[in-house]
Amino acid sequence: MEDKTAVEIMTRPAISAKKNASARDIALQFISEQYSGMPVTETDGTVIGIVTELDILRAVNGGHELARVTAGDIMTPEVATVKPETPITEMIKMMEDFHIIRLPVCKDGKLIGVVSRGDIIRNLVEPEFMTNM
Repeated sequence: MEDKTAVEIMTRPAISAKKNASARDIALQFISEQYSGMPVTETDGTVIGIVTELDILRAVNGGHELARVTAGDIMTPEVATVKPETPITEMIKMMEDFHIIRLPVCKDGKLIGVVSRGDIIRNLVEPEFMTNM
């Protein structure tokens, strides 16, 4: 396996939520863009948390109205992040160890992309297939 780096396979631009974004708006973003999670950032791009589908479901199960709950209320504040030069093998290990689906990619502490399990799999499989228009 060629050990590419996060910057070579990450999805960009990275969409993030501000901590005052409603859980309802985040859920709508998940549906429309087919995301299952999203970093939460300060205005300057510093990652301060992550909201996943499971966080949305927990809020609903806890009796909260999604329009009244914010990203800051439901986010996981401890976020595993990687640098642009982080190799695929290390990202896979982190995803295994932390039981996570995506890793925000940060440069100088600011969000520049996201690597998901799907991004890694797509990169490993893509060289064997071609898109013909």
